[in-house]
Amino acid sequence: MAITSHSVIIPTSVEKVWEYVSRIENWAVMVPAYKEHEQIDEQKSVWTFEGNIKGFKKTVKMELNVTEFHEPSTIRFELEGLTDNFTGSGKFTAEETAGQTTMTGTIEVNAGGLTGAVFTPVIKMVLPKVTTRLTEKIARQIKQEKVPVL
Repeated sequence: MAITSHSVIIPTSVEKVWEYVSRIENWAVMVPAYKEHEQIDEQKSVWTFEGNIKGFKKTVKMELNVTEFHEPSTIRFELEGLTDNFTGSGKFTAEETAGQTTMTGTIEVNAGGLTGAVFTPVIKMVLPKVTTRLTEKIARQIKQEKVPVL
């Protein structure tokens, strides 16, 4: 199992952060190695990633199910690998203090099956970078006020 979290302070209201983060399609494209995603319904989407892991090109598909929308502070979701044996969960939380918002992204991934022992060290190495990059990219988008509302 690998779990990581990253926080960033955004000089704006919690409502503005929520306006952006509550729309999954806004930040799906910011996940490192993102290739595409398909929105199945309001809670469910299928994401495809493509990247190189130690010289091997790998395509991974996963299902993301939103399990909680608690406006304006919390989004929780669960992950399930469609092409690989893994599960996970994550959340974005936002807390406003003195006109600025602390946003935290947390992701947990559990690799299963026979390949779990091989992939767990890779996941533990990659997950902190992915979580940090995603959280920082979202914060930059919100700071630049380029908040696309789809």
